[in-house]
Amino acid sequence: MDKGGRILIGAGLLLVACGAVVVLLGKAGVPLGRLPGDFSWRSRHTTVYVPLGTSILLSVVVSLVFWLLSRMGK
Repeated sequence: MDKGGRILIGAGLLLVACGAVVVLLGKAGVPLGRLPGDFSWRSRHTTVYVPLGTSILLSVVVSLVFWLLSRMGK
C-alpha cells in the first residue's frame, strides 16, 4: 500500500502543477483553446468545439516531458 499511496500523492501533485501552469499561461496571454487549428462551429442552439491545435501542442509538450524524465532515469 505504501507504493500506491506515493503514486496517488505524485499524481495529485502533478495535477496541481499542471493546473498552476494553465492558470499562469492564461494570465501571461497564451491563448490555449484559441490557437490556430482550434475549430468551433456555432449555430442557433448548438456549439461544437474541436481544440485540435491545442491538443497537438499539449501532446508534444507531454511527450517531451516524458522523454526528458526517461533520460534522467538512465
